[in-house]
Amino acid sequence: MHNVIGAAIEVHRCLGPGLLEAMYEKALCIELTERKVKHVRQFPIVVKYKSNVIGENRLDLLIENKIIVELKSVDALAPIHAAQLIAYLRCTGCALGLLLNFNVPVLKQGIKRIILSNLAPRRLGG
Repeated sequence: MHNVIGAAIEVHRCLGPGLLEAMYEKALCIELTERKVKHVRQFPIVVKYKSNVIGENRLDLLIENKIIVELKSVDALAPIHAAQLIAYLRCTGCALGLLLNFNVPVLKQGIKRIILSNLAPRRLGG
């Protein structure tokens, strides 16, 4: 978790606010690779309703098969952004997520950690 936040702070320090989310995602992946943090960009997940597959979604980043990182570049985080991350946590069985908003003067203001303690963490992809 600390490596991810440190990498995000470095990206924000270098790029600052005001860019598109996709640019921060690419830069963060570069920084995570340099720090040897295992991650998958745009990780596909299956969405089910009562054991029926109803679609597929993609996580911005999956860190070490257990932490979901959702990136934003918005004026302010809204409750819907946290709801989106919570939905991803429920769909995957992951218990920990980070919501990162890069469109802030200091990245610390744009970090929200979400923990679903009622779900047991599980590994994705094997």
